[in-house]
Amino acid sequence: MNAVPAWFKVVAVLALLWNVLGCVAFFADLRLSPAELAQLPEAQQALYAARPAWAVAATGLAVFGGVLGCLGLLLRRKWAVVVLALSLLGIVVQDFGLFVLVDGASLAGPVAVVMQAVVLLVGIALLLLARKASARGWLV
Repeated sequence: MNAVPAWFKVVAVLALLWNVLGCVAFFADLRLSPAELAQLPEAQQALYAARPAWAVAATGLAVFGGVLGCLGLLLRRKWAVVVLALSLLGIVVQDFGLFVLVDGASLAGPVAVVMQAVVLLVGIALLLLARKASARGWLV
């Protein structure tokens, strides 16, 4: 097993925190009461009503897979590559459901589109990092 550079551990910890925040946001989203939903702007209410259940499940796969995959990076385990690939798949499926089928871009606005683009880029970067770490022998 090759020595792991210090930056790798720092990035893995930051990525873990990022994904934990994603889990917090996911649970907050699931716990919205009907009264809280009624207080949202009409466009957001329409987005919540139109999003398919499988897109919500894909969000769960994305955030929980991200947490588990980042833990795998910190533990230096090769399975982190597969788990982060599943997490990225969750992001893509979620985005397809929200932005292609439901047209969430017009309902949620440009900030949501930018945020989801950042989420997608982070997911891609984490998978590439895990693959690089595996190739360099940092993961066992």
